[in-house]
Amino acid sequence: MHAIAAVALAVFLVVTGVMHFLIPGYFRTLVPAWLEWKQFLVAVSGGVEIVVGALVFVPGTRQGGGWAAAVLITCYLVSHVDALRCARPDRPRLLERPTGAVACLVVNVLYVAWAVAVAVSAA
Repeated sequence: MHAIAAVALAVFLVVTGVMHFLIPGYFRTLVPAWLEWKQFLVAVSGGVEIVVGALVFVPGTRQGGGWAAAVLITCYLVSHVDALRCARPDRPRLLERPTGAVACLVVNVLYVAWAVAVAVSAA
């Protein structure tokens, strides 16, 4: 079961990383307005996700990859906290409302827990 969770995390990271390059416009919308170089940040984070996913996939580097994934996803929490700060109940998109922003934040905390579980189980 641990290997399945690790491989699933690896695939999740690699696919998400590739999507940064296929639909960068979407990922730029996730970067907080106060950060500059959105296109650069999206490209770098996509590349890092692909590399970290590869580390998680290989059993010999799985533990380090799991910890790297936990750190990377924790860094993304900044954008979700910012989205929650900017959320308003009258916004047309669910993810721009407080309920949707909280849901995104909770899901990403669960992603961090998933990565930590992979790292710990690989030890």
